[in-house]
Amino acid sequence: MDFRTEFKPLTVQPEQIEGRSFEMINEEIGEHPFTEEQYPIVQRIIHASADFELGKSVLFHPDAIQSGIRAIRSGKKVVADVQMIQSGANKARIEKYGGEIKVYISDPDVVEEAKRLNTTRAIISMRKAIKEADGGIFAIGNAPTALLELIRLIKEGETKPGLVIGLPVGFVSAAESKEELAKLDIPFITNIGRKGGSTVTVAALNAISIMADRG
Repeated sequence: MDFRTEFKPLTVQPEQIEGRSFEMINEEIGEHPFTEEQYPIVQRIIHASADFELGKSVLFHPDAIQSGIRAIRSGKKVVADVQMIQSGANKARIEKYGGEIKVYISDPDVVEEAKRLNTTRAIISMRKAIKEADGGIFAIGNAPTALLELIRLIKEGETKPGLVIGLPVGFVSAAESKEELAKLDIPFITNIGRKGGSTVTVAALNAISIMADRG
């Protein structure tokens, strides 16, 4: 049989696929501890990852969502640790309120300073970011070292973000960095364990921006 002649592509609109995906998530997730305000973020994280275990591991500071909404509506910057987050996020909803998404990790001055100090660009990018994005949203999905440096700067009173979305993935320091974030009394969205990544960080950020835009 020639499968090339038998295959007929489905003519389903993206909105229909997303809607059905959300219905399936609702059917499969079972009992969960999330509030009505928190669940849409978890739902989008599961949608982006197809991972219920990851979704159920998400942790929220009580002020996380409202603080993130206020930051977006106030035109605060969003700082991402890597370009992938900047590429995946809905920039129009951020820019509508005067904000922008910034990534500093490849800036020439960051690269030069990281070489001079023999440290990571992720660490130096956070030091630069706090000078330009105080009160903004920090979205970290790739570099645990960026999150650990941001936590240090917060503890030392150098910055006070509106929201930290800390969902880095990995084996070295990823789980530990998120444990440290969850100890802080600042608005955060994070999760337990090694899982995470830029895709789910984008999902969380987009969910917050949708809420901000809905009024």
